[in-house]
Amino acid sequence: MPAYRKWLTVSTVLILASAALLAACSDTNRAAPGDTAASGDAAAVKPVRQHISSTVYDRSNVPSTEGSTENNRWTKWLNENGPANVNFVAVPRFESRQKLNVMFASASAPDLIFEYDPFIKNPLYDQKMLMPIDDMIEKYSTEYKKLLKQYPALKKVGTKADGKLYEFGRLQEVLPIHAILIREDWLKKLNLQAPTTTEELYQVAKAFAENDPDGNGQKDTYGMAISLQSGYVINQVFQATSWVVKDGSLTRNFENFKAAAEFKKRLFDEGIVDKDYLNDKNGAKAKQDFINGKIGIYPLQIDWYGFTINELASLKKNVPDAAVAPLPYPRSPAGQFNPAYTNPVQATAVVNAHAKHPEAIMSYVDFLVKPETMKTLKYGIENEHWNPGPNGCPLIIDAGKQKTEVSYNGDLQMLSSSILDAKCGKIETKFNPDNPIEKEGLALFKKAMDIYTDPAKPYVEITHPEHLPQLPKDIEAISVNLTKPIDDLWIKAILGGKGYTPEQAMSDAMAAWEKGSGKKVEEWFANWWKNDSKNSFLAKDIIDMMKQQTGK
Repeated sequence: MPAYRKWLTVSTVLILASAALLAACSDTNRAAPGDTAASGDAAAVKPVRQHISSTVYDRSNVPSTEGSTENNRWTKWLNENGPANVNFVAVPRFESRQKLNVMFASASAPDLIFEYDPFIKNPLYDQKMLMPIDDMIEKYSTEYKKLLKQYPALKKVGTKADGKLYEFGRLQEVLPIHAILIREDWLKKLNLQAPTTTEELYQVAKAFAENDPDGNGQKDTYGMAISLQSGYVINQVFQATSWVVKDGSLTRNFENFKAAAEFKKRLFDEGIVDKDYLNDKNGAKAKQDFINGKIGIYPLQIDWYGFTINELASLKKNVPDAAVAPLPYPRSPAGQFNPAYTNPVQATAVVNAHAKHPEAIMSYVDFLVKPETMKTLKYGIENEHWNPGPNGCPLIIDAGKQKTEVSYNGDLQMLSSSILDAKCGKIETKFNPDNPIEKEGLALFKKAMDIYTDPAKPYVEITHPEHLPQLPKDIEAISVNLTKPIDDLWIKAILGGKGYTPEQAMSDAMAAWEKGSGKKVEEWFANWWKNDSKNSFLAKDIIDMMKQQTGK
């Protein structure tokens, strides 16, 4: 073969090989075999995987063996299985306001912001830092678009004053998050009936403190807990909430706080409660007293399954014969109420106005709301972390492994809607009835659901706190500045003996409210209630969701 022809042949081979290599490289963003609807179907080719960034709460709860908040088995799993390359940015859970403000001020905020607190997100909307997501959903979404159609409340909750949608959200099971637990065995021991009014509640608490219900011959029991968390539940019993509806109008509430303070003062003055309750800031002392069998009536914020495997299990270990039951909120001078519930429609994510790849963000959100994604993040990998149980729901293989390798990823589930899993998504499926403690906890939970989701009783608040309206800065400043001084007056009334009464505290609170321009706050809320509340997610909406889920 002539030399020049040999050279041409080799060159041709090299060119063809190069072209093939280039074609292969250019196909790295195309669908893998089997991903297209049919061979050569250009419309089914996967889009280029874009790089996006997303916040994730840092709770310092990722085991060192698992990596870090930003880089662990589940952030890797999302990147390996999801439609986008996500750079996770850690935000300290209880310092998110400061962290996000710094990032937005320096133009370094991530594309997708996960945040619960509306008082952090609303100012970002005011400053035009957030992107409306209506068009993004319409153009690029499949999964979230279906959710919006099926549950219009998601749109109601995520829509801002300009009429545009700004927040992605999730749907949750309606559960009572506050409760009053009472020692049934103490009631039987002292031949008492469960209290149905606040006066009867006082009488039973007094008996629990004075009549040796644990039978040890010592006066070492408390009738009730009123530490910060427990005291909040007692406030709910009296509907001592900031705002109440009277004659169709929204008004500032002082009278009910006075009634709650009178009740607590009576307990305090007579030694029915721990005299040092005010120093029990997080309720740890009250919890310890309860599990040691020293408190008869325990108002608390509750995670029903967590309470079962922790507090209830500890109580039963310390006092095997202890019997605990949920107590309906007793009737107070203000009426009888259902407690506060979990937020059934929770706005959890917003988009940075300067995000460059809305299609990739939407694809990632769609991936997060898929049932398969939610199931994997919640339970882990099948045959590694769980197997199908007798009822078809995931049964954890090894509780220790589950705690170490899966349980820390809850903040990656902020778009997971538990109620979409009709078979296994409800909390009662977490209980194992073959375990005696969990069987007892399940019965406790079912009884609580029966008494605390009573449609005949009003919801105690005007709405869930996350759905309260956004206040203008000047009005919010007034409200914030008045909160602690007025709260301190009620505490002073409880601790002040005969020298300072709840009646005087109410008078001083109203004077402080007046002097501190509280009337401006009142007028703003009254105007919002009259003109704009129809667009808000209120107590009625919460009750409607509760009825829909419970069939009541």
